[in-house]
Amino acid sequence: MDFNFSPIILSVKVAVAAVVIVVCFAIPIATLMAKRQFTGKAVVESLLTLPLVLPPSVVGFVLLYTFGKNGPVGKLLGELFGVTVVFTIWGAIIAAAVVSFPMMYQSVKAAIESVDPQLEKAARTLGAGELRIFFTVTIPLAWNGCVAGFVLAFARSLGEFGATLMLAGNIPGKTSTMPLAIYFASEAGDARQAWILVSIMVLFSFLVIFGLNHWGKGKGNSTKPDGRIA
Repeated sequence: MDFNFSPIILSVKVAVAAVVIVVCFAIPIATLMAKRQFTGKAVVESLLTLPLVLPPSVVGFVLLYTFGKNGPVGKLLGELFGVTVVFTIWGAIIAAAVVSFPMMYQSVKAAIESVDPQLEKAARTLGAGELRIFFTVTIPLAWNGCVAGFVLAFARSLGEFGATLMLAGNIPGKTSTMPLAIYFASEAGDARQAWILVSIMVLFSFLVIFGLNHWGKGKGNSTKPDGRIA
């Protein structure tokens, strides 16, 4: 039996698109949450990280209700643009983006909070605007956290199962990502297909963890205790 590569290709497409969406939202939101204090901040932050602790099936059910044909967002998209999200690749992308968002958000927020505010204040005294400070001071200093969040979000998107199954379903060649293909190949008794996909997922996950640990140690050892470059 020939091996089906479509779940791998589809998973990568979904993960890339999901991470692009996550980056666009996570960085500005994390910056706002790190820099501003306001009433109800704890509640907002809890909502932003809720997909991290909720079962994926619960997240998928909420998304299905929201983006379904009669859901508030799904109905609006259908009436205005004729767009359907459920059982499409867009459903898989949205599901992956929602469940991976907290990974990127928490990493970026922690990194931005670790930036010395005196450095940003010094840039202001030199006449730099807030946008320039953000891109030339804050982001470069928080870069390690941003990269770590990006990689973790990509890995989480690639491995998303429950929410994707609820919102996008399992349509071969259209919404059947690697986790879904593994499950249904196992159910169908196609152990060869399942084991190959499992091996790819395990190898990728190992490389992500190993790479982040190795990269983090390298960054941590780049300076000596006296401040000199190693």
